Amino acid sequence: QVQLVESGGRLVQAGDSLKLSCAASERTYNTFTYAMGWFRRAPGKEREFVAAISWSSANKYYADSVQGRFTISRDNAKNTVYLQMNSLQPEDTALYYCAARQDYDVNYIYTSHHDYDYWGQGTQVTVSS
Repeated sequence: QVQLVESGGRLVQAGDSLKLSCAASERTYNTFTYAMGWFRRAPGKEREFVAAISWSSANKYYADSVQGRFTISRDNAKNTVYLQMNSLQPEDTALYYCAARQDYDVNYIYTSHHDYDYWGQGTQVTVSS
């Protein structure tokens, strides 16, 4: 069982930057390999994909809405995945979740929430105009 804990969310102004972290706690996390992703859910909307990264970090993928503004990265030695968010806009306001899926292919990524097995509780990002 992998436990994920997000942090870093807060209230910011439009144009600001913010870096979210997702720490994985599980004694076998570094025994197996996990693809990771970030998703978000805005008030009144469905959960949407934001970004994904393979275990090797060789492959990354972003939603069109955040391409060029957000950057996903990971530090496997620290069991942590990051989401650097720049040029934040009010429409980025949402509860941000990280997710993990075990995969033996260290280069694979997943963009559908259906593909992920483990989820964090989320961290709130609010962008004021």
